[in-house]
Amino acid sequence: MKRMKEDGKRSGTGGRQRGRTALRRHRWLREEHGQSLTELALMLPLLLLLVCGVVDFGRVLYAYLHLNLAAQETVRLGGLGRSDAEITAFARSYVHLGGAESLVVTIAPLQAQRRSGEYIKVTLSYPVGYITPLVGGLLPAPVVAADSTIRVE
Repeated sequence: MKRMKEDGKRSGTGGRQRGRTALRRHRWLREEHGQSLTELALMLPLLLLLVCGVVDFGRVLYAYLHLNLAAQETVRLGGLGRSDAEITAFARSYVHLGGAESLVVTIAPLQAQRRSGEYIKVTLSYPVGYITPLVGGLLPAPVVAADSTIRVE
């Protein structure tokens, strides 16, 4: 039978048993520190590569959506009868993806061949570079393109 101490707690061997188990657990954890560090060193580059890949995908998607909107806004100028130089200048000022000199603006038909009632098509192309290490050296930069068509007034 266990005796009660003055403070109301029981005395017995349970405290010693818990102490031994805690000591064994502490030794086991001390032996595992090197393993978890090795696992982290192996998995961290893969996780960072995955995160950079997701960011690259988001950048390409953003570039496509931005070029699509820019093509719609730019082709409206062509529908109003503006010149090719004005259309190209507007497209370059509208697109804010960095490096406006990389933007390729294609207008069909050319200004001299456009007539009222015909359609004008504006195509915008832009190369989007990778931020993921090693991928830029292995794969070419994706060229994102968007076009829009409208009738000339």
